[in-house]
Amino acid sequence: MTHPSPSGRTAAPSAAERAYRHLKREILEQIHPGGSLVSEGEIAEATGVSRTPVREALLRLEAEGLVRLYPKRGALIRPVSAREITDVIEARRLVELHAAERVWPRRAALRGDLAARLAEMRDAHAAGDLAALMQADRAFHATVVDAAGNEILAELYQRLRDRQLRMGEASFRLSPGWAETALTEHADQLAALDSDDPGRWLAAVAAHIDNAAAVLRSLR
Repeated sequence: MTHPSPSGRTAAPSAAERAYRHLKREILEQIHPGGSLVSEGEIAEATGVSRTPVREALLRLEAEGLVRLYPKRGALIRPVSAREITDVIEARRLVELHAAERVWPRRAALRGDLAARLAEMRDAHAAGDLAALMQADRAFHATVVDAAGNEILAELYQRLRDRQLRMGEASFRLSPGWAETALTEHADQLAALDSDDPGRWLAAVAAHIDNAAAVLRSLR
């Protein structure tokens, strides 16, 4: 994250931050798939920084569970396991359903933001832009969690979505029709917000998470 400088300008990211963002994006987009090994030298060359900030970036990514470090060899991109899928989905379900319940009284204000994210998803799908589709999908869900107003849960959810992002790419790439299903299920959630039935809203949120989990497990 960048921060304004005292002069009011946005400060440029540090060398470690640049290396972190670069490698994290490539992991989440599966440019470096699970099981592959990347060296400090590769990352340093790709980002134009020295190895010291690369090490800092790798330590952050190891703490987030995305890589495993091997001294003098580099970083192993951790493969997605069946256990990780189960754990992430279970945690997502707890956070998202809690958030969905909390935001129901403020649903009128929330709906416009969700409609905008759904429009972005549809545009990305029409353009065949998988990366943009996944980012808009992620933003749709995060909008609900952020609206619940719990900063700790929002931060936890950010990390969960980071881990699911690379799982999600497999869903959209390898499961025929999943993108269309996801768009339909997000539209169902908007329709539920327009109703006077909070049970319908919670059921729509839960159904989408459970269906996404079933698709992920089918790809193992």
